Amino acid sequence: MNHPCGLARAGYGAQCEVGGRSKAVRTPGPAVNGGDTVSVLMTLRVHANTNSVENEDKDLLRSIVEKGKQHGVISHRFYGTDDEILVVDEWPDEESFQRFYADAPEIGGMMERAGVTAAPEVTFWRHLDTGDDLG
Repeated sequence: MNHPCGLARAGYGAQCEVGGRSKAVRTPGPAVNGGDTVSVLMTLRVHANTNSVENEDKDLLRSIVEKGKQHGVISHRFYGTDDEILVVDEWPDEESFQRFYADAPEIGGMMERAGVTAAPEVTFWRHLDTGDDLG
């Protein structure tokens, strides 16, 4: 699949490449409880101009969110410090995110406008059943 981060199937490491640099990607293990499917959190962390992202064309951002909905995104948020952006998404599975990203080349342009020059750190997280969830 043509994915900008070359992400592998769940449970296997992968490489993320942006601007010719490569960065390790961590992915969760297989589904739990006898094969039940569980959603995953995807975090994308990158050094970038946070003001650029906040001032990005709102229609473009809405169109990307709509594309995400078509691919099954459950939730999506941007967070930032002075020089870093953290995207936190919840997806039904890793493959849904991969299909979305392959279908959203405009994200690459947005990253370029925000000054991204190094590979983002993309991580997929699985929920841990610890019995103390809140919210």
